[in-house]
Amino acid sequence: MQKTPDMTTRGLDILSEPALNKGTAFSDAERHKYGLLGLLPPHIEDLDQQTGRAYDALQAKDTDLERHIYLRALQDTNEVLFYSLVITHIEEIMPLIYTPVVGEACERFSEIYRRPRGLFISYPHRDRIDEMLDNAVNETVEAIVVTDGERILGLGDQGAGGMGIPIGKLALYTAAGGVDPRITLPIILDVGTNNKTRLDDPLYIGWRHERISGDAYFAFVDQFVQAVKRKWPNVLLQFEDFAQAHAEPLLEKYRDQLCSYNDDIQGTAAVTAGSLLAACKLLGMPLSKHRIAFLGAGSAGAGIAEQLIGVMIDEGLSEAEARARIYMVDRFGLLHDKMDGLLGFQQRLTQDHAVVSGWATATDGGISLLDVMKHGKPGILIGVSGQKGLFSEDIIREMAKNTARPIVFPLSNPTSRAEAVPEDIIRWTEGTALVATGSPFAPVTYKGKLHQIAQSNNTYIFPGIGLGVLAAGARRVTDKMFMAAARALADLSPALKDPHASLLPPVSDIRAVSKAIALAVARQAQAENVAPPSSPEELAAKITARFWEPAYADIPDAFDQKLKENFHEV
Repeated sequence: MQKTPDMTTRGLDILSEPALNKGTAFSDAERHKYGLLGLLPPHIEDLDQQTGRAYDALQAKDTDLERHIYLRALQDTNEVLFYSLVITHIEEIMPLIYTPVVGEACERFSEIYRRPRGLFISYPHRDRIDEMLDNAVNETVEAIVVTDGERILGLGDQGAGGMGIPIGKLALYTAAGGVDPRITLPIILDVGTNNKTRLDDPLYIGWRHERISGDAYFAFVDQFVQAVKRKWPNVLLQFEDFAQAHAEPLLEKYRDQLCSYNDDIQGTAAVTAGSLLAACKLLGMPLSKHRIAFLGAGSAGAGIAEQLIGVMIDEGLSEAEARARIYMVDRFGLLHDKMDGLLGFQQRLTQDHAVVSGWATATDGGISLLDVMKHGKPGILIGVSGQKGLFSEDIIREMAKNTARPIVFPLSNPTSRAEAVPEDIIRWTEGTALVATGSPFAPVTYKGKLHQIAQSNNTYIFPGIGLGVLAAGARRVTDKMFMAAARALADLSPALKDPHASLLPPVSDIRAVSKAIALAVARQAQAENVAPPSSPEELAAKITARFWEPAYADIPDAFDQKLKENFHEV
């Protein structure tokens, strides 16, 4: 005997599916067809009306964390409405779904956890990774962001709470880069945590164990990567917020096995290079004429340095000459070739000890950042230390003695970890500094002049990289593709038309920026033969066709049929 489908169950299934749910925008015909009558208020709204109401609800929240929680709940309820809201108010909302607010959200992830999104792949289940990938909600996956939660922004080890980063990153793939959210997948590799606060927290939802390390760790990551290759061989895999001891080895091992990159190393380098190239164009002085000091010699700082060395070589310097212009300073002082215990990527960025040994003022022979300012006289200072306030007044004033327009980039995230705040930098340099930060800061008024503060954040790069790779069908992500992204970003600098403007375009233009970067990246991929050839016009058309816009669509026939099959008995 045939049983009539339970229409109410079908309706509830549709309402619980974020990619299909339209809420009050379901038409009268759809409400009848899918058993939604009575489950929704009778008034039918369009997407614009829903977006306005959602914005009013967001504004009613008292704290940024509450706003983040509201937005995440909306994302897990109605994706089209979520992205309509984010895109409509992107300057206001981007800091709520990503840095700086995502930092607190990661710290309190277990407390605010509501509904599953993405995959939690934990070490105890390492022999069932294929099964876990099969359980992903999206059958077609073309872009993955994965983290192990060990180096979350400047906050360190957050364990399973690090899942907030892949979720936030992929939200920006869509909101800023037009990547269809239905083909994205956030993943955390839960290998435990060494954060005692997390382990002692009764609400902690991750694997309660100290971190797996050494060969066992790398074997687990390899199990994951090989499973991904089997399931989705053409996927774009972005490594995110891995500790420096793991980030570089994983990038080098897998960059030629599948289409993958590390945003902390390569994305940070590209956006910083783009910002600096814009500053150099503004000052009329090529990068190769500058000396550059870094505070923070981890994988992110080294990635930036290597990309800037590449720019200098392109401008005519030899590799040795370019490397001599880079000063890497960590907690033990300036890196030089007589130091022990340096990692491989740090060894390539050392100064000749014979040249710099006389700079030291400390009794232990360490060469401080202030020593570097006094003797190396760099005109560019980049902070990637993750430590608040290390760009002291003495350091900035010393820098300003040696250059007419100091370029100062305190890039550490979130805002609470910035090496200095723009207001202080502008004041200490008597208004001469060009400043860019990792998290958003308000403009600074000094002696009646308004100074725009550029946000040199990876958001200017990785959404365009993702869009360009997917539109071009690129098989790999190369260093030259990131350089193409950096140069495209520099060419879009508002400061090239107005010297008082920001070094980078406003966040409100981020979708147009991503399209321009996507085209540059895709063309470079073709030039390096890692993407199929096509004409420039065809490539631009592919990018336009790929660019997802939030709009309600009909319920897919396949989903409708699946519902009917699930609720019929013969």
